[in-house]
Amino acid sequence: MPPRPLEIGPAGRAAARASERARIARGHSQRQLAARVTALGRPMTFTALSRIERTVRRCDIDDLVAIAAALGIPPQTLLAGPEPVGAGAM
Repeated sequence: MPPRPLEIGPAGRAAARASERARIARGHSQRQLAARVTALGRPMTFTALSRIERTVRRCDIDDLVAIAAALGIPPQTLLAGPEPVGAGAM
C-alpha cells in the first residue's frame, strides 16, 4: 500500500497565511522571496514557495526558519497566526 500523504494541519495553514501576508507587506514577489531564501542557503524555487503559501506543499521546519529569516522576522511570528482583533489594546 502506498504511503498516505500527510495533511496540512491548522498550524501549517496559519504559517502559510502568515508567510504570504508578511511577504506582501514587505513588497516581495514569490520569486524575490524564494531567491532570498536560496541566498541564505536553503534552496527554494518560487514554485515551492507558491505551493507552501497555497497549502499544497507542507512547510518543514527548515523551510519555515529560512523563510522567516529572509523576511527578517522571528520564526515564531509565522507560527503565531493572526493576532485577534482588539489584542494588545489593554
